[in-house]
Amino acid sequence: MDYRVIRSNRRTLGLQIIGDEVVVRAPYLVTSGQIDRFVQQHAAWIQAQLRKQAERQAAFASVKVMTPEQFARLKKLAKKIVPERIAYYAPLVGVSSRVSRIFIRCQRTKWGSCSANGNININCLLLLGPREVLDSVVVHELCHLKYMNHSKQFYAEVRRVFPQYSKWNKWLKENGSMLQAMVPETER
Repeated sequence: MDYRVIRSNRRTLGLQIIGDEVVVRAPYLVTSGQIDRFVQQHAAWIQAQLRKQAERQAAFASVKVMTPEQFARLKKLAKKIVPERIAYYAPLVGVSSRVSRIFIRCQRTKWGSCSANGNININCLLLLGPREVLDSVVVHELCHLKYMNHSKQFYAEVRRVFPQYSKWNKWLKENGSMLQAMVPETER
């Protein structure tokens, strides 16, 4: 199996799949033989990741980009649905009085954000996924009105309100780039 080695001051060996390339991150003092054995021990994981990557690339090839009209309808729909979801979850989190303004955006790098003064931004592209994905982001941002960090307490609150958070957060990490690929060129 081919792989590229990147050596640094790290203490342990690590594997990364970048595109269709296997990258081994290794401490300076680890021998080539140790790296070879490490790669062989993780061959099943590597093959699984490479398969997933190939599937993702195939899926990208089949993504249909929205027309500007479809995108405009999506944003209009988001302006209706997102405030409804926030209104539903805000009392469950206990922050109804702290929500100031709701903004619908189409951002390339963020699915949502929350400011200290109660402004909540939600990416309209979340409506293209399962409803639970939108809800997981809404709950995440509402919980920031209680905890402006990503502490254990913050995530405990998120999971209290939305127990399946981890499942849908994982879905978004795995499929979010596909949602981004649907944005019309005029909106990028």
